[in-house]
Amino acid sequence: METGQSARMTTGWVWISTVARLGLAVVWLVAGGLKVGDLAESGRAVNAYEIFPYEVAKVIGAAQPFLEIALGLLLLAGLAVRLSAGISAVLLVIFIAGIISAWTRGLQIDCGCFSSGGTLGAGESPQYTWDIVRDTGFLLLAGILLWRPRTRYSIDGVLMGEL
Repeated sequence: METGQSARMTTGWVWISTVARLGLAVVWLVAGGLKVGDLAESGRAVNAYEIFPYEVAKVIGAAQPFLEIALGLLLLAGLAVRLSAGISAVLLVIFIAGIISAWTRGLQIDCGCFSSGGTLGAGESPQYTWDIVRDTGFLLLAGILLWRPRTRYSIDGVLMGEL
């Protein structure tokens, strides 16, 4: 009986991890896709955090959408899932720290996670609590994949003979 229950738990986790992988893939593809069309704007969004000199923020802003899209494609395909989840987790921790930093310094900015970001206009309020909660949820998805990287419909599974 315990063996059957153990097999069901393993199968359950494979499906949970599959949903986490595909969900995180969509997050990265959408976030990167929304920014890749205007890399200068992405650089300005990074600069709005007032952490890096403008020239450094510009480079980070130009590279970030491509990194997000690459992570999304790797996760979508299920290739190097644990590595992609680890890089995702590091990025999300950096994003959360950046939002907390902006909040504690009293900056009035849009995080730029799924938009062009930057300084908010008159009468607009930052949504820092929501941004942190949302990114923590994404971090949870990455954590699931770090813990249980085996997923259905993945190149990793094919390469490891786990069809």
